[in-house]
Amino acid sequence: MIRIKICGITNKEDAIRATGLKVDMLGFVFYKRSKRYVDPATVRDIANELPPSIGRVGVFVDESAEKVREIAEDADINMLQFHGDETPEYCAAFKDGYRVIKAFRLKDRKGLENVNRYDADLYLLDTYDKDAEGGTGKVFDWKIAEDYEFLKPTILSGGLDPKNVTRAIRTVCPYGVDVSSGVEKSPGKKDFELMKRFVEAVRKAE
Repeated sequence: MIRIKICGITNKEDAIRATGLKVDMLGFVFYKRSKRYVDPATVRDIANELPPSIGRVGVFVDESAEKVREIAEDADINMLQFHGDETPEYCAAFKDGYRVIKAFRLKDRKGLENVNRYDADLYLLDTYDKDAEGGTGKVFDWKIAEDYEFLKPTILSGGLDPKNVTRAIRTVCPYGVDVSSGVEKSPGKKDFELMKRFVEAVRKAE
């Protein structure tokens, strides 16, 4: 079964509704320059309402290791996603207590050259944009990842929505998919019907 991650959660209502759709992971962005930034106290409050089976993913961009651990504990998250220029050594240092996702922003096949150097639990493939670290709503050329030999399971991200996710899955055959802007009314505010249609489209692709 393809795993589903809904990222950019900022409030309890959206989190509970997403959980009701039987998604696998919820993403909380701790990058202050993001339109979907949420503070650790709010995330802990949300986490208290979630079943233990849900992956609670904290998203960080080039943050100090000490700060990451502090926020992770304060927010009660159990997975870490690194979306910046973090090194393999930096990411591996967190595997003592967390599942680790390393994100790669792709514009061509060359962007995959260093992926397998990372001993993360999961790789996340996103769209490169010089002006944003993620959540761009833009799709990259999926053929970049087609038939590439990844050493770890991959999560496909970047501009996915209910209309294109079935085709994306059939092209890339990922372990999971990640959606944010594709199921939103506005940045950080999810649309329940879009979330529902997204989940239905993923299940159809299976």
